[in-house]
Amino acid sequence: MNRIHGKRVVVLGGAGFLGSHLCERLLADGASEVISLDNFITGDERNLAGLRMNKRFMSLHHDITEPFSFSGPVDYVFNMASPASPIDCARLPIETLRVGALGTENGLRLAHQKDAVFLQASTSELCGESNPIGPRSCYDEAKRYGEALVAAYRRAHGVRTRIVRIFNTYGPRMRLNDGRAVPAFLGQALRGEDFIIFGDGSQTRSFCYVSDLLDGLVRLAMSEVEEPINLGNPRETTLLQFAEAMRAAMGGQRRISFKPLLGDEPNQRQPDISRARKLLGWEPRVRLEDGLRETLTYFRSVAEHPAPVHPPHGPPASPSPVA
Repeated sequence: MNRIHGKRVVVLGGAGFLGSHLCERLLADGASEVISLDNFITGDERNLAGLRMNKRFMSLHHDITEPFSFSGPVDYVFNMASPASPIDCARLPIETLRVGALGTENGLRLAHQKDAVFLQASTSELCGESNPIGPRSCYDEAKRYGEALVAAYRRAHGVRTRIVRIFNTYGPRMRLNDGRAVPAFLGQALRGEDFIIFGDGSQTRSFCYVSDLLDGLVRLAMSEVEEPINLGNPRETTLLQFAEAMRAAMGGQRRISFKPLLGDEPNQRQPDISRARKLLGWEPRVRLEDGLRETLTYFRSVAEHPAPVHPPHGPPASPSPVA
């Protein structure tokens, strides 16, 4: 399986939650060089702190909606770049649409130029109904257009493309204030607050630990699967059940409060991973209880020992960075 060994990889959005974990995974798998491009609009340079001294890693400060290119070979391009949380999308709707359109095409152009495999990180929200003008439409429609663009480059130019629809994923390096269920509950737990549920809590989520997702991403990149494939944990949990589990983990002293349901909130998210099992030999293995324990330990450590902010590696990239 380890065809990443000795390969040169570009990760768009490499300073984000998933992107930074992916950079680490690729280097651990023996990539000859991993290059992260990120404008740090939602990514965080501190996520890359553990890679700062690795000579096989480079972080470039660059907005991928602007053109970029590299000298030498590139074997894989992973497009993980996009604001993703409800708070980010509400704050950055235009930027979300631009990175989904212009950023994705710039990544595809690089893959076409270098004959590289291009993996597009898409979203589970395309698996059901979505409102094209709703409060989350900038994210949903950017990802929908991105998938169409990826398919068009495959058909028109023969680019070797992969599309992953990512379901709820959690783990260290999520932001406590990003508006999603796991960091929201963990943040409330750490601050000693009540657990807040929007609606009656009957809506379901399926939580996949980040290491499981990374394994699926790498397997997909190295496969020949061209059609979109779901990656996530099929174990379905209501938000009320999740809050009860968190309350129990914190000693049972917190109350659960209910607030009005947010607009366009999906009632159910449960991935069908039958194709991932069959085509990639993949399924999640980390139990929710174990993953939450690791994530909570991380957040406690960050709260007790906040990391200093370091500037990105090297100068900001020019419109056509050469590496």
